[in-house]
Amino acid sequence: MERSYLITMSLLILHQIDAAYWKEWEMFYLPGGIQGYLFFNLLILPILLIGYKSIIVRNENSVRYSLLCAGSGCLTFIIHAGFMFAGSPEFHLPASLLIIFLCLISSLFQIKQTIKYSGQLSQA
Repeated sequence: MERSYLITMSLLILHQIDAAYWKEWEMFYLPGGIQGYLFFNLLILPILLIGYKSIIVRNENSVRYSLLCAGSGCLTFIIHAGFMFAGSPEFHLPASLLIIFLCLISSLFQIKQTIKYSGQLSQA
């Protein structure tokens, strides 16, 4: 579960870097422009990092954090697929598309790993 969380979290962070290039705050009509976008990331990134620590030490919140991270990766894919099908010109470069697709694949694998880990906890 630790490795899959790290991969998904890294892809989400990489997506946020790419999203700055595409001015994602304009796509979502976020108030404050780049400053609002940075504030959003200031709130989200520590949660992902605290979650990773939770996974490493395997505390009682690790399953919740893992599902939150994986859910974020799936949501990233779903939202951007919706924008793509609506004809949005952002995120059309191969690397951007690959990152978004890998967010989904990694998240689905992470969910599988988390369910497996959760089952092992309930048997203990």
